[in-house]
Amino acid sequence: MSTLKLRFRGAVASLGSEGRIALLERTTADDDVLRDTVTATIDAVRSQGDVVLKSLAREYDKVSLKRLDVPRAEWTKALDALDPAVRAAMERSARNIETAHRAFLPTASEVETEPGITIGRRPDPLGRVGVYAPGGRAAYPSSVLMGAIPARVAGVGEVILCSPPAAYGLPSPAVLAACAIAQVDRVFALGGAGAIAAMAYGTESVPRVDRIVGPGNAWVTEAKVQVAKACAIDSPAGPSELLLIADDSADVAQVARELLAQAEHDPLTCVVAVTVGDEVARQVELALETMVGGYSRHAIIRQALEANGGVISVDSLEDAVTLSNFYAPEHLMLAVRDADRILPMLRNAGTIFVGTTASVSFGDYMTGANHTLPTNGLARSYSGLSTLDFIRWTTYQRVTPEAAARLAADVGTFADAEGLDGHARAARAWIGRGETT
Repeated sequence: MSTLKLRFRGAVASLGSEGRIALLERTTADDDVLRDTVTATIDAVRSQGDVVLKSLAREYDKVSLKRLDVPRAEWTKALDALDPAVRAAMERSARNIETAHRAFLPTASEVETEPGITIGRRPDPLGRVGVYAPGGRAAYPSSVLMGAIPARVAGVGEVILCSPPAAYGLPSPAVLAACAIAQVDRVFALGGAGAIAAMAYGTESVPRVDRIVGPGNAWVTEAKVQVAKACAIDSPAGPSELLLIADDSADVAQVARELLAQAEHDPLTCVVAVTVGDEVARQVELALETMVGGYSRHAIIRQALEANGGVISVDSLEDAVTLSNFYAPEHLMLAVRDADRILPMLRNAGTIFVGTTASVSFGDYMTGANHTLPTNGLARSYSGLSTLDFIRWTTYQRVTPEAAARLAADVGTFADAEGLDGHARAARAWIGRGETT
């Protein structure tokens, strides 16, 4: 039996309501129990604060916490105990993340729309942000670096981080070491929806933040969505995704390695190969079947491939582009001979890997690009995490007396048309005053 959920062949004639491919519809059904549980958790944290957070730690993490914050000495201890090779890799990653994000810092600008009328826009860093670092099945120090370093580069006043405690009452040593490398300001041993609620609304121990970023499980994602009315978030995030476009020039073994690498994240991971031609599709399927058994997380990989994996064969590279733009993947890899030609046509993707030498694994850890990316088709409207997530724009306006006099009559007319007499009076007060003020 094939590991893959679906094999589809044929030209992509239409991706409208009648022509959609089932594999590409990856939105998850609403879970009323999850949603209601998260709502109750958020309400409890808002009303009772730290006492509820400690109760949640006992219930879900099986640990009794005397304090929620993690002393800085514990971060230092974790960093000092880190394997030297791992520390070197993490520090290299941190340098590249800082270099890339510093290069893309937004800058202030002004424009004169008419003589005497100046509009300016200035990026101001947020006062305090919260980063969530997952625990549970695996700890991800890379997510600490991806969330905290761009915030620091943007000039955020204070960066706090929440990560679930292990049985000994602290987050993963690797996460704590990453906090030290990323120069996080405060760390809390908190996980799940409770951590999100604490950062969004504040408690006796946890300060309220202006934005929450970072990946998490379904409970964390639901909590982020629910608190978004009170605290900005990066984007709702679901399981990892990879869409890989391949033609007959592709290294099929490397294509399979990329798909398998992403599938090992989670049983819900979505991995799809879009091949130009049936023969490439058959080779990719064979490589996946041959190689999967050699992976340590082969059980998880098989679950992901069976639930959300597939090879879709299309007739042309243009069809592959159309399909990709519809799918709007988190990760998009181009294993084609003319990748640069189609790169400008690909508009909806969290991040694009141009050629198999640009492995998704490199982007996950080391290139400096951010790996916190939109999923579930939200790449149509959201971007990957960047310094833009850690600033807000302040707009200011200057109008000289002469320009005010020139604006007055037209603004008064416009205000009259909207029935706003007060606006019209305020504008017309400047008629004839430009030369004497």
